[in-house]
Amino acid sequence: MDERDITRAALQATGIIKKGAQAKFAVIAVIVFVIGLLVMGLMFPGGRAGAANCQDTGPGTGDSSTSGNDTNQTSGSIRQRQIGYTKTIDSVAEKLGLPGRATLIALMVAMQESGVDNLTYGDRDSVGLFQQRPSADWGTKAQILTPAFAAESFFVGRGTNGGLVDMKGWETKPMGEVAADIQKPDERYRHLYAGHETAMRKLAKDAGVNLERNGRATGNTGRSTASPSSGAPVTSANTGCGTGNSAKGKGGGGGKFSDGKQTWTLNNPRSVTEAIQWAKDHAGSGSTEEWYQRCLAYTAIVYGWNASGVNYAIDHYSVVPKNMQHDGDRHPPPGALMYWDTGHRAGHIAVYLGDNKVASNDILRKGYIDIVDAELFETKWGAKYIGWTPPSFPHGS
Repeated sequence: MDERDITRAALQATGIIKKGAQAKFAVIAVIVFVIGLLVMGLMFPGGRAGAANCQDTGPGTGDSSTSGNDTNQTSGSIRQRQIGYTKTIDSVAEKLGLPGRATLIALMVAMQESGVDNLTYGDRDSVGLFQQRPSADWGTKAQILTPAFAAESFFVGRGTNGGLVDMKGWETKPMGEVAADIQKPDERYRHLYAGHETAMRKLAKDAGVNLERNGRATGNTGRSTASPSSGAPVTSANTGCGTGNSAKGKGGGGGKFSDGKQTWTLNNPRSVTEAIQWAKDHAGSGSTEEWYQRCLAYTAIVYGWNASGVNYAIDHYSVVPKNMQHDGDRHPPPGALMYWDTGHRAGHIAVYLGDNKVASNDILRKGYIDIVDAELFETKWGAKYIGWTPPSFPHGS
């Protein structure tokens, strides 16, 4: 039992006070117990901060000033730090295309785990806003103590850990239940997350965060499964698809596409030749750092669309007509779209350029486009090849 568990027990113990003759003894018992807590505090200097089981109380909800020297710690009173971290959490959620509901769930979890403070200590090796553990594949201690990194991990997962968007029904299930499903606390404490909703709504308001904001996408917006320097996959979705350069090709786009057996008529703004050239021109040294977790967005923009109209790369394969799907075929024509199952919701998609080369984001450098061998996703990420389709965007806009 750590300090957080003792605090919970003390606060819950106040509920046993009854009217009548027992009241006096109960009050004395509680006073003695609280004094005991002060003594125990000396015995557990490394315990985690936690909040009580009533929604508006507990460590982190007051305005008392503390100094603190945590890594990436904002300055000022605890309330000022909470507001700063709230803004960071929401900015990450907004960048990922998640609604205000996601921010609120994250705040409820952070309140319970750390008091919405960037703690450098916790149970075992837990640290940070969400008390994530380096030994449990959440990243290095320094990374977890970077609030934006920790928030992204909470939302979309990290390493072998699932995130908020991996939880089925998170958009509609009770938020406290979702929070508990993510954190997996002892069954005795599952109910505590829900108790922070009111206080976290007030905190969000104080921070100027709009919890009624709608997201760009629902479900998994693309998981970052590793740190940028590792070789694990970064799966991608259609996030931010409308922000790229989608200037139409001079040749009017469209045209025919054939694999030697079948021929399809395309209606893309850019022709295949123009698209391949655009992909080459904007890869390697010509790439900007805007493509992190945006593989589906990238392929749509290559062909001149503003948006693919589909949330997940792996889903786009099933959106195109059945007669365009080439399961397992490793001999696509240049300009085709190739797909991989990365073991996570979003999957991956890349543009085939010919000569066994594809243009893809994130495979060599986080956020950049590079031209690589098509098999690299399997050898580096351990992904499973699905097949290819012509560059068809039935829902493109």
